[in-house]
Amino acid sequence: MRKILLVIDMQNDFIDGSLGTAEAQAIVENVTAKMKTYPTEDIYATRDTHGKDYLDTQEGKFLPVEHCIKGTDGWQIREEIAELLDPEHIVNKRTFGSRKLMKIMRQIAEEEGGEVSFEIVGLCTDICVVSNALMLKAALREAPISVDPACCAGVTPAKHVAALETMRSCQIQIEG
Repeated sequence: MRKILLVIDMQNDFIDGSLGTAEAQAIVENVTAKMKTYPTEDIYATRDTHGKDYLDTQEGKFLPVEHCIKGTDGWQIREEIAELLDPEHIVNKRTFGSRKLMKIMRQIAEEEGGEVSFEIVGLCTDICVVSNALMLKAALREAPISVDPACCAGVTPAKHVAALETMRSCQIQIEG
């Protein structure tokens, strides 16, 4: 069975930039170690991508902190993580979950005759990780999906735990 790693939004703004946290900084080494256990062709990543009009969007009104503005340093995937990625496997997304990523994962599942599983890591557990995990479960309901909590961080530690419980309730395996 082919196993795909999905690395969600490991970007500078979420690690130590405008929305960074100590918890996000603490998982960088874990994520890079995890990535090194997968062949490069089996790793896909998302990149939260906003325009200069971010503060005028619905998300910007609820979270009025500019972040991941396309082309800025904060938008970039953390260097040591980006070095382990095929640039063709990076999906820019304008919202929490990525329909484009789901389309790619469905295509891989079809090519593999359904013999594929997924592991998800990244930021933030309670926003983009859970959104993509639930979208993937809806798109490929029989595919095994897991999340490694040691390679994820939430907006707060409590929200991280709550998101893990939500995913567990939706039959997504929580490692460890």
